[in-house]
Amino acid sequence: MEPLSSSSSSLYMTSLILLVICRGTSGATFTLINRCDYLVWPGILANAGSTKLDSTGFELPPGGSKSFQAPSGWSGRFWGRTGCSFDMNTGQGSCATADCGSNQLECNGAGATPPATLAEFTIGSGTDSHNQDFYDVSLVDGYNLPMIVEANGGSGMCASTGCVTDLNRMCPSELRVGDGQACKSACEAFGSPEYCCSGAYGSPATCKPSVYSEVFKSACPRSYSYAYDDATSTFTCTGADYTITFCPSLPSQKSSRDSPMSMTTGTTDGSGSGSQQENPTSLTSWLPSFVTGDSSTITSHFAMQFTLIASLILFYTLSFLHF
Repeated sequence: MEPLSSSSSSLYMTSLILLVICRGTSGATFTLINRCDYLVWPGILANAGSTKLDSTGFELPPGGSKSFQAPSGWSGRFWGRTGCSFDMNTGQGSCATADCGSNQLECNGAGATPPATLAEFTIGSGTDSHNQDFYDVSLVDGYNLPMIVEANGGSGMCASTGCVTDLNRMCPSELRVGDGQACKSACEAFGSPEYCCSGAYGSPATCKPSVYSEVFKSACPRSYSYAYDDATSTFTCTGADYTITFCPSLPSQKSSRDSPMSMTTGTTDGSGSGSQQENPTSLTSWLPSFVTGDSSTITSHFAMQFTLIASLILFYTLSFLHF
């Protein structure tokens, strides 16, 4: 075996260091997947100060996927529009749910019209103090279709989150849109400050879960159900890519959500005010990574660490043999 020259050793170490650190400074790749048995038209909105991605709205057929690269420090949101119709010649049209009001396939800087299930992200800037990504799935603006977010290849907790339950089937009648295409938030339906966390209710101390947000929370424990639902709904990861799946596969679930519930307006102390609700554990127990965090992301993280350690051992062994 030929000994390693000093130049090749330096090149090897430089490449190894770049391999380790470049992932944390290159932003993130978002992959959107449609598992619904119908067309979905995703919308994308970059927050103020963030670069617009390659598209702001497009058509995604059943089984289709599309990826986007976001730079470090990017923040914004993704959602799925349904029931859309666009003219083949002019490109103009609208959607039955989560329409962005642009009258076009591209949303062009416009957000989703409630109700809409939202996936929200802030990607780390790559600096030591701001390297974590923050992400959540929000039902604060209501719900229109199931969605999950999964982190891939990152380090940290990197838990999956989302709402896999069909809330349209268990939506209280006073929140229901049309014949069940979507489910409004209580704020959207009634506009009162106690539901919108505004005015005298504009702080975590004064704005509490309502009987309506409790319906959302019991069905989707990891999603935002109202404005100050941060403690159980915001997740972090470092150096990950993200998969956003519309209509993730679900087992057959027959329950009281097959018929709409009627709720009494007001707030609740978490007891559900006597309303019959599904056990949130039974709704998510079939997804082990949602409960335990034991997902492929953790496996990938340890695999990367093992590869790094093995490479370092090989380098020092070869260097020792050279000397």
